[in-house]
Amino acid sequence: MNIYFEQLDLPFNEIFGPTTQYITHLAYDSRLVQKDGIFFSIKGENHDGHEYISDAVKKGAVTVVGTSSYQLKQLSKRFPHCTFLVVDNVRFFMAHFSKYFYGNSDDKLKTIGVTGTNGKTTVAAYVRSLLTLLHLPTGSIGTTGIWSSKQKLVYAKSTPTTPESTDLHHIFHDLLSLHDQAAVMEVSSIALDQQRVEGMTFDVAIHTNFSEEHLEYHKTMEHYKQSKMRLFQQAKSAVVNVEDEGMGDDLLQTFTGRMVTYSISEGVPAMLQARYLTTTSAGTAFDLHFKGNRYEVFAPVYGDYNIANVLSAIGTALLLGYHIENILDVLPNLESPEGRFQVIQGPNNQRVILDYAHTPVALTRLLHEVKKLPHNRLILMIAGIGIRDFNKMPKMARVAEGQADEIVVTVDHPGFHDPNIIVDNVIAGFSDPHHPNIHRAPTRREGVLTSLSLGEENDIILLTSGCINGAQLVKGEAIPHSDEAIIDAYYASVLLKG
Repeated sequence: MNIYFEQLDLPFNEIFGPTTQYITHLAYDSRLVQKDGIFFSIKGENHDGHEYISDAVKKGAVTVVGTSSYQLKQLSKRFPHCTFLVVDNVRFFMAHFSKYFYGNSDDKLKTIGVTGTNGKTTVAAYVRSLLTLLHLPTGSIGTTGIWSSKQKLVYAKSTPTTPESTDLHHIFHDLLSLHDQAAVMEVSSIALDQQRVEGMTFDVAIHTNFSEEHLEYHKTMEHYKQSKMRLFQQAKSAVVNVEDEGMGDDLLQTFTGRMVTYSISEGVPAMLQARYLTTTSAGTAFDLHFKGNRYEVFAPVYGDYNIANVLSAIGTALLLGYHIENILDVLPNLESPEGRFQVIQGPNNQRVILDYAHTPVALTRLLHEVKKLPHNRLILMIAGIGIRDFNKMPKMARVAEGQADEIVVTVDHPGFHDPNIIVDNVIAGFSDPHHPNIHRAPTRREGVLTSLSLGEENDIILLTSGCINGAQLVKGEAIPHSDEAIIDAYYASVLLKG
């Protein structure tokens, strides 16, 4: 694409070098620069992209965006064929340029953003499934990967949850080319703070809940909350969990667009209210109250908190113009995401449940629901996440203590930390760290295998935190990993021995 920089409706302070370039590729990582590319030299917590500009140009970048006027001017003398743009905020410019480069594809889709401490992935999956069932083909973007309305797509993800803006707008463009008409995406607080969705206007923003998380990044709960609140400043309409004391009231007071509220608790009024929840072997039945009417509803999901997530998907469909009767007709066919209350049947009537619960609140809710299921003993695996807030680790142990017959403590994504130190941090939260039912496992693989080996007839083995990105992040490397593959191989060996 020929880019005429002086004709762009985007702010920059200075330009050095040619005012026109032919650009075919966008990159924020110098290692990924291709011929005729543009390189956005972002200053991050650990690296300054300005230090890699020469490498980027040598790899084929013909345009560089940065903030240092002096540095870019000097580089323009070394590389006169290259265009250098000086901007106030590289991330802001990158988001708007990416949107322009990919033809404003997000504007041609119905876009739904989901934010909250817990439940984002599940809600995104429910929205994708529900809207597609309602004949609005919908893709999704988030922790479990990139999905069109029909299948999972292959992408090298730039972040665990919300992609960088260059990747995000590329995905929107691809979803359009696959004839999808909507996209639902998880929007993390970090992504909002880093302006990855800058320039977008969401048709619907969904709020799930708010509790402590990501303080290794945000430092304070107030900064964390205000980052999440930004999503609703970019939305036409909102779905709000009125039971959430952390953020629900803020949204009720500040959001001025169309809104659907939801709750699952008696005495908490909302537009969508689920009552008399009953768990069956196939899912959950409940009464739905909406606009003075009562509907008998069934959804193939487990857990009261997941019924709340279902209500948020129903609210989204209502805001997009669908009738409640049509929504409820297709609800029994709703699909759940990978790694969210995912049940795997093992031999001897064992059941393995995979769930991404990785915060104290999420683990508390999960344990409450799992213990409703018939079982003999409960084997629980919890994990310290090396790339997250260390202060959260002992809190996971305090939630787990006394809730299971055997507890395995392991590591998810150790990063650059010693796995044993991570395990120590989790175990420090137990009142009796040396209790014989507490087991250590310095890798997630060992944690899964230890948990499975403890299982007996009619037991439930609950594996939490969930490595659902297909890899463990270890010292900067993504090491392939699959809980499911380990489980399958373990049970296959058990059957062979039997």
